[in-house]
Amino acid sequence: MFESKAKLDAQSFDSLDAMIRAYAEEAVLVAREQHRVLLDYTPASIDALERLVDGQAAVDLDFQSRLWGSYFGEVLRRRWNGLWLLAPYPGTRESSRQASSAVPTLDVAGSRLWPTMKVYRRLTLGEAENLSTFYTLVEKRLAAAISSRPN
Repeated sequence: MFESKAKLDAQSFDSLDAMIRAYAEEAVLVAREQHRVLLDYTPASIDALERLVDGQAAVDLDFQSRLWGSYFGEVLRRRWNGLWLLAPYPGTRESSRQASSAVPTLDVAGSRLWPTMKVYRRLTLGEAENLSTFYTLVEKRLAAAISSRPN
């Protein structure tokens, strides 16, 4: 995984979207080559991601959160036609809301999700932050929100 980090750290990206996609593609590669897990951007792959993350040691949490969280977010973005942006994570104080405290955020029809932070929480807090359970909840809420919107 250190090679992946060095490779991604050496790149410069012209947009947040390009960076997230590069991390997600690297996650697919790492999953396949180092863990023999197929990640294919389908909702069904979230169960495989959950099992993979469950076995990860809490080493270099920032990188692992970006790697697996980018993949997690890309599954959601592709499924719900979301848009990546930078925004403060909920719970940060108003006075500290600067560009430096902004994190990759997925906007789906006005709902905001923080996939990298969700993976961080999964890595640090354990099973209570299960990605599969969270994905199912998000699917239900987004489906309800989108279906209730006026055309």
